[in-house]
Amino acid sequence: MKAIVFLATGFEEMEAVGTIDILRRGDIETVTVSVTGDKTVTGVHGIPIIADELFENIDYTIYDALVLPGGGPGSEMLNKHESLRKAITDAYENSKLIAAICAAPRVLGSLGLLKGKKATCYPGIEPELIGATIVHDPVVTDHNIITGRGPGLVFDFGLAIVRYLTGSVCGTDDVAEAMLL
Repeated sequence: MKAIVFLATGFEEMEAVGTIDILRRGDIETVTVSVTGDKTVTGVHGIPIIADELFENIDYTIYDALVLPGGGPGSEMLNKHESLRKAITDAYENSKLIAAICAAPRVLGSLGLLKGKKATCYPGIEPELIGATIVHDPVVTDHNIITGRGPGLVFDFGLAIVRYLTGSVCGTDDVAEAMLL
């Protein structure tokens, strides 16, 4: 299984790094991809992260999951990136996993991917989840979309992605146990 975690200036560091860590612990091949044109991407709290690849150099069609960390400015930048929007739509239409946490579900709402689905997000973002049934659970899985509420719930979010991709509760439990969760 392969996943991409997309990084845009202003991403929420805990959500990105925590999710990457959990996915890799769960034996999901995880690549970080910058949508900024520069491999160094600075998070909302001023922490720079060096991405593995630039968006223009990847073939997103070979990945099983596309993951969007939140952060207000970062999620707005992701939402404005037309090539990323096309990648998300293509992946969704091909039944690949789309996962977004915190403010990032706004991208899925703007693409119309949440119509008729349950979803969660950071408080205040709900109006942007167009057509979704808003649920205030830490993480919500509805078909091939996983949404998470925010940074304090990154463990739940990452483990939900691992569970979805591996189909294994036992493997996910092993990752959680190793992290003392």
